[in-house]
Amino acid sequence: MADPSSYRPRPGEIPDSPGVYRFRDEHRRVIYVGKAKSLRQRLANYFQDLAGLHPRTRSMVTTAASVEWTVVSTEVEALQLEYSWIKEFDPRFNVKYRDDKSYPYLAVTMNEEFPRVQVMRGHKKKGVRYFGPYAHAWAIRDTVDLLLRVFPVRTCSAGVFKNAARTGRPCLLGYIGKCSAPCVGRVDAEDHRDLAEEFCDFMAGRTGTYLRRLEKQMAQAAEDMEYERAARLRDDIGALRKAMEKNAVVLADATDADLIAVAEDELEAAVQIFHVRGGRVRGQRGWVTDKVEEITTGALVEHALQQLYGEETGDAVPKEVLVPALPDPLEPVQEWLTGRRGSAVSLRVPQRGDKRALMETVERNAQQSLVLHKTKRASDLTTRSRALEEIADALELDGAPLRIECYDISHLQGDDVVASMVVFEDGLARKSEYRRFQIKGFEGQDDVRSMHEVITRRFRRYLAEKERTGEWSDDEHTLADGDAPTGALKDEDGRPRKFAYPPQLVVVDGGQPQVAAARRALDELGIDDIAVCGLAKRLEEVWVPGEDDPVVLPRTSEGLYLLQRVRDEAHRFAITYQRSKRAKRFRAGPLDDVPGLGDTRKQALIRHFGSVKRLRGATVEQICEVPGIGRKTAETIAAVLAQAVPGGPAVNTATGEIIEDEEPGTTAGSPGEPVRTGAPDERRGQEP
Repeated sequence: MADPSSYRPRPGEIPDSPGVYRFRDEHRRVIYVGKAKSLRQRLANYFQDLAGLHPRTRSMVTTAASVEWTVVSTEVEALQLEYSWIKEFDPRFNVKYRDDKSYPYLAVTMNEEFPRVQVMRGHKKKGVRYFGPYAHAWAIRDTVDLLLRVFPVRTCSAGVFKNAARTGRPCLLGYIGKCSAPCVGRVDAEDHRDLAEEFCDFMAGRTGTYLRRLEKQMAQAAEDMEYERAARLRDDIGALRKAMEKNAVVLADATDADLIAVAEDELEAAVQIFHVRGGRVRGQRGWVTDKVEEITTGALVEHALQQLYGEETGDAVPKEVLVPALPDPLEPVQEWLTGRRGSAVSLRVPQRGDKRALMETVERNAQQSLVLHKTKRASDLTTRSRALEEIADALELDGAPLRIECYDISHLQGDDVVASMVVFEDGLARKSEYRRFQIKGFEGQDDVRSMHEVITRRFRRYLAEKERTGEWSDDEHTLADGDAPTGALKDEDGRPRKFAYPPQLVVVDGGQPQVAAARRALDELGIDDIAVCGLAKRLEEVWVPGEDDPVVLPRTSEGLYLLQRVRDEAHRFAITYQRSKRAKRFRAGPLDDVPGLGDTRKQALIRHFGSVKRLRGATVEQICEVPGIGRKTAETIAAVLAQAVPGGPAVNTATGEIIEDEEPGTTAGSPGEPVRTGAPDERRGQEP
């Protein structure tokens, strides 16, 4: 725990101007980012008597080891820079809203030649129109199913689309009139794009135009005695009205607005957002956050606005944003939102009428979300804390192991030997810190040597970071065989580094031999402040270095359950990597040995010649006829194929027939295609 006075800037050193500041810990990791209208006044608040600080602010300033700042010209620039740094450095003490679920969106891929309507989650992509978010994916599918009667836009995947184009037969939706079937040329790309545009307009709330047009067409068809067509139009109108009824009108005049409500207590805050488009609630989201410091409702709203609109532009930012309290100062935030949208944005607190009534509904949702979150987390926090305490007691550690790293070795009969490293912080998986290794020091099956190599490589890099940052002098630790040169390690400016932060506990998947190997690797590097244990699968026994008997934790122990979760996650991560390497090796072919030949040109060669056997018999001039293949590359291909040893006979997996006259290409295993039966080593490609 650091004393804030040890890194407090000297009087007069801090400028009295707008800017953004960063607190860093002893490892140079950014732990907090903030902005201020006056850097001097804001930073002075952090260096007062610790007893007068909010508990979480006190924890932050005592964890920090330095502070730095960047001066900007306006408060809008400070707001933008603060958001960028929070996204870049992911500071642990900043307010970060966590989505309480992954919300699906209705997406229209306008960036494709034939736009597709589909359900999407995750990050938004450029050129795709999004509507939502929706509470459930089935709600999107129900809506789309109704609208496809009127707007028969493509919904199939790229593979289905290409297959239909190849066979000349549309899918079922094309036959029943719910797809315009551009795959078989029933409509051209321009007409299909017009359909997609009309679909987007309807979803955006411009519904009256289409209803009036369909009603006019229905009346005309009835007048012309085209009763079947009139009946179809009547059903289309009914489908549109049914889709519209799913979202009741909550605001008059087809208002576009987002309503944000906050429910909070001393420790946490919940945010609920209702997205209103065309006067109807089109989506809902919810976030929960820890309150790191004493923060006002207006500041919470400001952070919510940053997260909500930080990556959005244009119509994704509505004309009106209704909030429970205004940020202070208001002008920079409003100017920032206006810049994101490209036109004026109204940010205000609703006082009366329908908007105030809807805001009360959003506030009730936020309050219920906070209550539900607290109910879930109380049990979760208690369980995790008890598990960490039980592990500390069983292994006689000085404190609870807040960061645990677990290592596992995976291979298939000595081939493709790999290792995994998973990280749990505060009892929760931190997947961004996961790492995987290829065993380089030797070949064959030896889990003990593999574990020694992996632990050595991981902590050699940790020592390299310590040496680079000057925390240890050059003569205290010497790096062996240059596994991690300091120039190759990132984070000159606080970005997350691969192996910079040490764990309090290293867990290995195995018994005494693996534990001894891990401990020996740490001892050879001079590291004696990291505990080591192993968890054997057979009896779930916990082994510690230098002990002949294992530590036996009760089967009902939360500590044992946490160790099992950590070990199982390491095993899953390792075997997934090992299988991917094995699959890549089995898919390898002779062309993989040609230096500089990528997948695109490999496929072009196979398409041109039909098989590797025919390519092997081709002359250099014939190979040069393939687009993208020059003479030098052709000569290299011919030389490599001449040296390659052919594998065993090919077998057609559909019929079992041995195929002698052809040789498969670089991809094998598809139904009906020949599969090489020779030894895999004959086809092993180059590995990274």
